[in-house]
Amino acid sequence: MTTAAGGPPSPNTPSKLALGLLTGAVIGASLAGFVSGCVLGRTSLVVLSLALPAAYGLVAFLASLPRWGREAAAVPVRALALIEEREAVRGESSDVPVQFELSVVPDGAPGFRVGIRQEINLVELPDYRPRGIVVVEYPPDRPWKARIVKRPTPEWERRVAGARLDSVPGPAMREESGPGCAGCLLTVLGLLLGVGAVLLPFHTELFAVVEDGTGTARPAVTSSSESSSSESSSSESSSATITVTSATGTVALGPGQSMLDQGELRKAVESLTPGGEPRQALAVVVQDRQLTVVLNPADGVPGAGAPGAGKGPGFDPRSLPYERIPGLVEEARSTLGVKAPKSWQLTADGTTGALTLRIVVTGESGSATLEADGRGQVLRRNGG
Repeated sequence: MTTAAGGPPSPNTPSKLALGLLTGAVIGASLAGFVSGCVLGRTSLVVLSLALPAAYGLVAFLASLPRWGREAAAVPVRALALIEEREAVRGESSDVPVQFELSVVPDGAPGFRVGIRQEINLVELPDYRPRGIVVVEYPPDRPWKARIVKRPTPEWERRVAGARLDSVPGPAMREESGPGCAGCLLTVLGLLLGVGAVLLPFHTELFAVVEDGTGTARPAVTSSSESSSSESSSSESSSATITVTSATGTVALGPGQSMLDQGELRKAVESLTPGGEPRQALAVVVQDRQLTVVLNPADGVPGAGAPGAGKGPGFDPRSLPYERIPGLVEEARSTLGVKAPKSWQLTADGTTGALTLRIVVTGESGSATLEADGRGQVLRRNGG
C-alpha cells in the first residue's frame, strides 16, 4: 500500500480562511444583535441573534458529514516505527502525555518521520524507550495522525521482535494545532464586520438610548411644518430650541439643563403659547431635556387670532401640577424597584376624561410606572 508522506494540510488554505472569516462574522453579528435587541427591547432581534449561530452550526455539521463518512470508511494502515525521541510531560494521573518522534516504515511505501502526543501509563512507560520498535496505526491519507498500538496482534509482535529499522531523515510531520496568523486576523476581521453589519442600521436608536441614560448632550430638536397652513416658529439660543407647528410644540433644552429644574417646565410650556394665548393640548410628553406638546388642531394656531381653549377634547397644559412633578419623578425612580434607573418619561393625557399623569422609569431591570391625577396625587404604582 502506498501512503502519502507529505505534511499535514496548511491551516491557511483559501477554504479555511474563508471559513474563519465567516465564523467571525457570525459570532460578531450574534453578539451585537443580542446586545442591541436587549438594549432596544426588540424581541425579534434577540431571537434572530440566537438563531443565527444555531443555524450556522447546523449547516457546518451537515457539510462535514460526507468528510466524516469518508474518514470513518478508510481502513487504517499499520506499520513498524522506530522511536527516535521520547519526552514525558508531568501529569496528575497514572496516564501521562508523552511526546514521541517516530520514524515510520510502512510496507511498500516511503518511510517518514512524525511527531505525535499520546498518553501512556506510567507502568508501561519503560516499554517505550528511544530506539525501540513499536507498531503504529494511522489513516492512509493522514499519516500525521499516527497512534502507537499498545496491544498489537501476535503477528505484529513477532514482526517487532525480528525487525531492524533505520532512522528516516528529514523533519517530523506534526498536526497543525492552530489556524495560523492569517486565519486569526481574518476571524477578527469577520468579527468586526459582523458587529458593524448589525450596529449600522440601529446606531441612531442605540446612541439615543445611551445619551438618555448618561445625560450627554443630544442634538437640537427641529421640526418642519406639515402643510402650507402650518405656522412653524423656531428660535435657537444657547439654552433651548423651540419649535411650534399646527400639530405640536417642542422645547429642547441644552446641555446641563433639565425639565426638573425649578421653574424650567413651566417656562417651557409658556414659551409655546406666545402672548399668553391659551391652547388646548391632547397630550404632554416630558423627558429630562425635552418637552413635546400635542396640540388640538381645532383650537387654531397661536398668534393667528384663533379663539382660546375650550374647543374639543384636551386640557390647558398650563394647568399641570408643576410643583409636584419633580417629586413624582424622584418617587418613581427610587420606590418602584427599578435597578439603576437610566431614563424617565412623563405623559399627561386628558383626552378621555380627567387629567392623568403617567411616569415611566426604565433601568437595568426593566421599567415601572407611576400614575397620578391632575393634582399630582399618586393613584397607583406598577413596580419593575
